[in-house]
Amino acid sequence: MRALEGKVAAITGSARGIGKAIAVLFAKEGAKVVVSDVDDEAGKRTAEEIRGIGCEAIYVHCDVSDPRDAEGLVKAALDAFGALDILVNNAGITRDALLVRMKDEDWQRVLSINLTGVFNCTRAAARAMMKRRSGCIINISSVAGIVGNVGQANYSASKAGVIGLTKSAAKELARWGIRVNAIAPGFIMTEMTAKLPEQEREKLLSTIPLGFPGEPEDVAKAALFLASDAARYITGQVIQVDGGIAM
Repeated sequence: MRALEGKVAAITGSARGIGKAIAVLFAKEGAKVVVSDVDDEAGKRTAEEIRGIGCEAIYVHCDVSDPRDAEGLVKAALDAFGALDILVNNAGITRDALLVRMKDEDWQRVLSINLTGVFNCTRAAARAMMKRRSGCIINISSVAGIVGNVGQANYSASKAGVIGLTKSAAKELARWGIRVNAIAPGFIMTEMTAKLPEQEREKLLSTIPLGFPGEPEDVAKAALFLASDAARYITGQVIQVDGGIAM
């Protein structure tokens, strides 16, 4: 039997990169998947790709910084599949700059998506999961939220906030059988990291004890474990998928 057979999973920011890898793997493992993003064209392609391998998927436009969109995402899952068992809060952006040069709007925008977005979607999903007294929420943080990063005060703060939110939500929701965990990826090869200057990429690679960058699928496999019954006694934890950067 597949690990997520019969489950319904919603993944934010799943048009591409880590979110897409999670959506595709979850589908292959038996989940009915709600792909969501603000890039409608790419999001629809991901949902079509999943359906093309014989799995069930729909696409829902969701700006996680808008509480109404977060509620709409949960409603779409319930309307389409009758339940929501798993939520993966993956949507995130960067707006890098040295702290003293950072624009107010770049600080606010990163926090509104990376942190407030996780709150919005977690709150909406928790309400549905509490009624069934079961559920799993996985928040994608970052090693930047653990060790910090030059030029990423906004991003690091948002991802550190995700870790704190994860632990608080795990304690609050445990009584309803809802598990909440986080994954902190390191240097993962995505479109976001591909934008880094070559010199910066080489510098990052030199900090990885294993000596090579991760792939989106590495994070997806960790998410699959946390979403499965194999992790039924794990909550409030942060799993670092980083090649050893933050150990």
